[in-house]
Amino acid sequence: MTPNPSVAKRSSARLAAVQTLYQMDMTGVSAEQALADAKERRANEPRGRLAEPDTSLLGQIVRGVSTDSQSLDEAIGGALTGDWTVERLEAVLRAIIRAGAWELSAKPQTPTRVCISEWVDVAHAFYSGPEPGLVNAVLDRLAQSLRPEGPGRGDLGRAGG
Repeated sequence: MTPNPSVAKRSSARLAAVQTLYQMDMTGVSAEQALADAKERRANEPRGRLAEPDTSLLGQIVRGVSTDSQSLDEAIGGALTGDWTVERLEAVLRAIIRAGAWELSAKPQTPTRVCISEWVDVAHAFYSGPEPGLVNAVLDRLAQSLRPEGPGRGDLGRAGG
């Protein structure tokens, strides 16, 4: 069975989005600068086994997380357990959860189960410990509030698109 190229491009875009959001978090650069830097890096790196990212989805995720970070962090904070806060999360983990929360809220056409699974897979690309389970748990809790009427609805104070 040959993998669907558009699915591979979307998965690659999610991975690239986390790398770009991490760069923004570490350096303070704007979403546009970070996206330009990521494009330049991809042009200069040898092509590996990863598909070329869906640049439209990559841009939507990075710009969306950047624009909605305050409301995303409030929602994520409510989904974390114990004394965990968004600020306590390691930077890559924070980027993954923010991006997953953004996709749950802004992309209602992506089925909830698929969205969560994709972001858990991204977490597995970075972590071999309990972190993917945390991503799964937090995004599942967020999905219950962001999509209370099931996989077709998602709103975090903005229309899907």
